[in-house]
Amino acid sequence: QVHLVESGGGLVQAGGSLRLSCATSGRAAAAYALNWFRQAPGKEREFVAALNWSGVSAYYADSVKGRFTISRDNAGNTVSLQMNSLKSEDTAIYYCGARTRGSYDSPSSYEYWGQGTQVTVSS
Repeated sequence: QVHLVESGGGLVQAGGSLRLSCATSGRAAAAYALNWFRQAPGKEREFVAALNWSGVSAYYADSVKGRFTISRDNAGNTVSLQMNSLKSEDTAIYYCGARTRGSYDSPSSYEYWGQGTQVTVSS
């Protein structure tokens, strides 16, 4: 069992920044790839950002490229998402997911999810 807890969400004006964190605990948590998704009201959960298994390469949704940065601490227990130049369309609940296989951008690949953290961007 892997337990994920997101934090750092809140209300911010357009153009502002937020930093989200996802802390993990449980057996072999470091063996899981931890990545970010988001879900806006009435929409499906969508991929935001991912790191490859080595943590060297990052992948981003086109809508956030150049504005968001994903990173993971050396121990592999915490993954962060730095969000800059936020837009109203970034408003959503942001989820951290953990997987050991499958496609990084498919929600069905993920075995565990956190409870989510709300990000609201006012225009």
